[in-house]
Amino acid sequence: MPTITPLEKLTSPLGGQVIELQQLDHDAGGMSLLRTRIREKSRFTVFEIDPLTARLWGEALLRWAQTQPQAEPGMQPMAVAELQAPL
Repeated sequence: MPTITPLEKLTSPLGGQVIELQQLDHDAGGMSLLRTRIREKSRFTVFEIDPLTARLWGEALLRWAQTQPQAEPGMQPMAVAELQAPL
């Protein structure tokens, strides 16, 4: 049975999708994987990626976010507010 460690839980303010990030470690050892679970109402999408793919994806997300207009001072998207709260 693998060990699953919760890392982050986000809620998209526009579509209401719930995004959960979890670390997946198999009992037999080997590389840890990042499990991403996206829930849209009753539909789930689940996939697991290796550390290199996670790094490249994360960097791509940051590059995109850095090209977007800044939020107004004092305004926080719902997902950011949830990131700051412990699970």
